[in-house]
Formats: sequence, structure tokens, C-alpha cells
Amino acid sequence: MAMNTLPTGWVLIVVAIEIEDKFDVPVDYEIPDLTGVRGAAEVVGPRSHQLVAIYFDTADLRLAARGITLRRRRGGADAGWHLKLPKAKGVRQEITHPLTKSAKIVPPDLAQLVLAFTRGAALAPIAELDTRRSVTLLRGPDGRTLLEVADDRVKGTVFGAEPHVERWREVEAELIAADDDALLRKVGKRLRKAGAVPADSASKLSRLLNGAAPAPVPAPAPTSPGSAGEVVVGYLRTQVNALLAQDPRVRRAEEDAVHQMRVASRRLRSALKAFKSVVPDTRPLQDELKWLGNELGEVRDLEVIRARFGKLLGGLPDELVVGPVAHRLGSDLEAKESQAYDRVRVSLGGERYFGLLNSLEALVAAPPLTERAGRPAAKTLTAVAAKQWHRVTGAYDTAQAIEDQDERDIAMHEVRKAAKRARYTAEALGMTELARRAEDVQETLGVHQDGVIAQELLEREAETARRAGEDAFTYGVLVGLERAAADRAYARFPKVWKKTTAAVHGILG
Repeated sequence: MAMNTLPTGWVLIVVAIEIEDKFDVPVDYEIPDLTGVRGAAEVVGPRSHQLVAIYFDTADLRLAARGITLRRRRGGADAGWHLKLPKAKGVRQEITHPLTKSAKIVPPDLAQLVLAFTRGAALAPIAELDTRRSVTLLRGPDGRTLLEVADDRVKGTVFGAEPHVERWREVEAELIAADDDALLRKVGKRLRKAGAVPADSASKLSRLLNGAAPAPVPAPAPTSPGSAGEVVVGYLRTQVNALLAQDPRVRRAEEDAVHQMRVASRRLRSALKAFKSVVPDTRPLQDELKWLGNELGEVRDLEVIRARFGKLLGGLPDELVVGPVAHRLGSDLEAKESQAYDRVRVSLGGERYFGLLNSLEALVAAPPLTERAGRPAAKTLTAVAAKQWHRVTGAYDTAQAIEDQDERDIAMHEVRKAAKRARYTAEALGMTELARRAEDVQETLGVHQDGVIAQELLEREAETARRAGEDAFTYGVLVGLERAAADRAYARFPKVWKKTTAAVHGILG
């Protein structure tokens, strides 16, 4: 469970998810009558106001190149600083911050959220949009605003030695109640029928800067359709984008963000290892991805263990919870988690991290492809998947040959790691059934491993409690529960292994 804890000096930031449609319209366009749109009981407006927004970017427009906008806006109901990140799965995240006195300096917390894209380059004003906005609201039977239609007459200025000025008009329909996208479609249909057309630009800023040349996002590497290179590089690009998408969320300590960023880094590292016959010579990059995973690991472990202990304690009868155990396993761990987040933010603001991002983008833009990269993907990459699974069976055979139980347990952890790598490889190739089978092995062994780690942590916390003169009874109860869960997973594994290996034999032949 993420904490949404901000460092000292940060101002609370509100997050909104925008679901909207934008339209280009002629100067003489008339907003159609929206009365009677099914789902809306009342149409209110239009009401007009003036908006003046100053946009910030690096000198070479690194934010604009990725569809990110950062602005300071005066006027209207939402005056303040706004950071809009690119759309993901049809929605766009907007992060807002109250107005500051300075109109030329970006608040440090917002500047931090775009560090993965600016890589430390300075942010400065690049353009201004002066908008006369006329707003019409659609409300439901209960008076709640469901949707907003904004009719904007825009004057845009690009700053520079010779400022460039443009004027245009556009209409935007935005859902306020995000659970009614059918209403957005109906309103959009009426707007189009009256002569509106879908906007060519994703935002006013992108339209204004169309004549300027944003810093180019690395173009897709040239690969042959259906080739092994196309599949591998495409997968790597997807994971690089996933890692970058999680960066602002990690900085804000949003729920599951650290986990998703860590998974992206692990998938990248696994793919670089597995597909070295297609994309060679990436060992230094693998090492840097391992470093990033380790930097994120402390926070992730604390998130998981805090949620795990909270669930266990919540399931105990009151009479079994003795002393301040809930505080030690809750607030104390939460404080450690907050400190770990601070350390992560430092790492994500450093040159080593920026260098890793630069290297990843350079790799997917111009990968050092081998001769095998040009071969058909199906045959070439299925062999890679089979090789990764053979690593799992090899690790299992090695572990089972060890007589000492403790040493065997350590060796079984290697089986889990090999299964995870086999899973990620199968996922990259779209081999969903193989990925699912490898995940069964990984998850079953993971339950055992997590239980062992949890027992060790509980024993340390119990010792701390005893030294403080507290009753350690409840820690013993929790250790017993964790040991039982770990033992059940260990006992279940032979059955899982037998079923999995039989299924994988049928998949790989």
C-alpha cells in the first residue's frame, strides 16, 4: 500500500483523470442546443471568463516532444499550476498545484515530477495562451455537473527573439462525472453534426508549437516486419515507456507505482538477458537496471510487509493482540517506508538514473541487432523461450540434489528467479500459456519465500519489543501463522511442479 507521503516543503497535490474530446471549429461555429441529451437533466450556461496560461519547457522542448504540458494559469475556477501527462488507456492524468507568487519559476515539486523527461535541464517560459472561454454545463437530475463543454477563442504566443502569434477557435467536451462516458459520446455526436471535427492536435500547446521543432523522441528502430528484431525491440520499447510512465507516480508515492516501475525494470533486464542473440552487448545496461531494481526494492518490500502484517493483525481476535504490536508493525514500518521513499527520490534525481534512461532510449532507437534479428520471429524466439524454461528445470534438478535442507531452500530461490525470467520471456513473445505456467512456479515458491522473510522480520521486531519491556506474545502468534503459510506452499509445490512441467512439455514439445 502506497503512502502518498510528500517530502518536507512539498504542497499537497491533487490528481484528476481527464476524459475529454477536443474539436476544431470554424470562427463562425455555433454550439448546438444540448437540451434533451439522454443522461442529462439540465443545461446551464454559457458563462464566460478569461484564462491566461504561461507554459514551461526546456529550451529544446523535451516535454512537448512527449505530449507533456506544464503551465501556470490565471483565471477560471481552476487557477494554478497544471501538469498534464500523456494519455494512458484513454485517460490523461492532471496534477495541480496552487498558484505561487513567481510567474517564472516552476514549483520544485512539479519540476521533480518531470525530471525523467527533462533529465535535469532547466525549465523556462516558452509560450502563452490567452483564452476567452465560454462554458456550458450538463447536469444530472440531482444537480451534479456531469459534463462541461468549453468553447475557446484562443490567442497563442510563442516566446523568442521574434514572438510568433496565432489565433484560432476550438471546442472541448470533458466528463466531470467519469463514470458516464456514454454521455461524452452523445455530446460529441451533436458537436460533430453541427460542424465540429476531431482536433488535429492533442492540446492547444502542441498546436501552437507545431511550427517549432520539439526535441525528437527516439524514432522506432528499423526492423523487418515479422522478424525477431521487430518483436524484441518492440517489447523493449514498451517496457521503457512503462518505466517512464511510472516515474512521476513513484515520486508521489502513488499506490502500486514502485511495484510497476520495478517490474518494468526487471522485464527489461530479463529481456536483455534472454534475447542477447538478437540484441547483444547489453551487460552494462543490465547492471544499471539491476541497480534501479535494488533502489526500488526497499520501498516495495516495506509496502508489502506492512500491508501483509496489517491484514494478519486485522484477522486476529482482540484477545490475541497484546501490547503496542499494531503500532510497531504499522506506524514504525510506515516511518521506515517514508524514509525509503526519500532515498528513492534522491536516486531518481541523480545522473546515474538519467544516464540509464538515456541508454535505454538510445538502445531502442538504434539497437545493435545481430544477424538473427532479421530471421522470422516465430522460430527464432520460440527457441529462446524453450531455453529459458530449461534453465528452470536445470535449477530445480540442482536444488533437489542438495541434501542439506537449508541449502536446498536457498537453491529453490534460484528456481523461483529462473521461473520469473522464463515468465517474462514468454510474456514478451505473447506465449500466454507458458507465461502462466511459469508464474505458477514463481508464485508458489514466492509464498514460501515471503513467509520465511516475514518470520525473520517478526522475530527481529519481537526482540525489539522485549527489550522495550513489551509483551511479545502476538509476535509469536504471527510467526506461527507465517510459518504455517510457508509450509503449506512448500508442501504444495511438488504437485504444482508436476502439473506445470507436464503442461510445458505439451507447449514446447
